[in-house]
Amino acid sequence: MKKLLLFIAVAILTISTAQSQELRIGAKAGVNFASVGGDFTDDYDGRTSFHIGGLVEIPISEKFAVQPELLYSGQGAKSEYDNSFGDSLVIGKEKLKLDYINIPIMAKYYIIEGLSVEAGPQFGILVSAKNEYEESGFRGDISGEEDVKDFYNTLDIGFGLGTSYRLNNGIFFSARYVIGLTDITDDANVDFGSLDIDGYRQRNGLLQLSAGFSF
Repeated sequence: MKKLLLFIAVAILTISTAQSQELRIGAKAGVNFASVGGDFTDDYDGRTSFHIGGLVEIPISEKFAVQPELLYSGQGAKSEYDNSFGDSLVIGKEKLKLDYINIPIMAKYYIIEGLSVEAGPQFGILVSAKNEYEESGFRGDISGEEDVKDFYNTLDIGFGLGTSYRLNNGIFFSARYVIGLTDITDDANVDFGSLDIDGYRQRNGLLQLSAGFSF
């Protein structure tokens, strides 16, 4: 992973140096509609959170640009359940909070002045993984939070598609969907007893709506 991050940094620095006089530097923030799909996720609903960070737009030509970003991004999923144990009913809900530092590198094409479409890879570094839970049943009301970072891979790779519109005053609005390409679970650290989890896979999904400013 260190080699990957070094490669990304060198590539960005090289392009930035070549185009340094035309760079646009900016910041963005917005809402995340995150999801987790794959095995054992039938009961998962999306988690709504936020993202915030900075970006650099590097012009390649009049129509094309490369835009690397550095974003803090709240992702994950949530679920609700009810289970019967004899005459007792257990009702609960959980929220899986996966927080990443994401590094998207988007290739942008300007259709007309201000309006662009974009596509490119995203590299995510997991910085926190928590599972919040609340439950009511024969044990009474219980709630808490547990650290589940060991159950998830540190590196997540996805591919993003989006669009953006920038006003003349530098304010812009964008929408992007990132589909996860890699398994986010670390099978070696997940213990389901007698359950065979060979081939167990889960992937992130992420819709982002953003507003920002660049100059």
